[in-house]
Amino acid sequence: MVDYATRRVFMVDTQVRPSDVTKFPIIDAMLDVPREAYVPAGRREAAYVGENLPLGGDRVVLEPRTLAKMLDGLEIDPQDAVLDLGCGLGYSTALLARLAGFVAAVEDDEPRATEAQSILSEHGVDNAAVVCGPLAEGAPKSGPYDVIMIEGAIERFPDALAEQLREGGRVAAIFAEGALGVVRIGYKIDGRISWRFAFNAGAPLLQGFEAAQDFVL
Repeated sequence: MVDYATRRVFMVDTQVRPSDVTKFPIIDAMLDVPREAYVPAGRREAAYVGENLPLGGDRVVLEPRTLAKMLDGLEIDPQDAVLDLGCGLGYSTALLARLAGFVAAVEDDEPRATEAQSILSEHGVDNAAVVCGPLAEGAPKSGPYDVIMIEGAIERFPDALAEQLREGGRVAAIFAEGALGVVRIGYKIDGRISWRFAFNAGAPLLQGFEAAQDFVL
């Protein structure tokens, strides 16, 4: 029998705390949410390794350090409404649901979205809902949001998502720049997103977030 609880403590003590993530709500959530339940069954042995965990195709569960530091940078309040884009099987959604008032999670793969909702419900996460659709379109019906979290790399932040972010809201995204990505936290001020560097991290580029190609005759 694998002792996943001990592995969670080890993950927090060796990957999260040393990365200057010390806010109690984040630490508590990462100690409590069973990461192994939100990864493919065949990868549960690797659920707590310090690297991105493949979900299939070009999708991953972000490594614990990256995810924890993004959560830390977003400074989520208990009453916040959060949009979680590319939720995979729901691990990030489960963490966000511990920190916020409500989470709308979007997954572009229908079987994965259905499984994510099932796992979240099984674990009593009742303040989150998973919808299936293009990640770059968000979930406007449940918005606007105080926080947007993107579970993968982007080259551009679509206007459709900026419109779903409430004035004063925050967004965390990994920008694909060369071999190593850059995590930035964006703040919506006077209707525009102002981006600030947070730290370096990598992830596969998400479909729908590619940079616009210049048309050449």
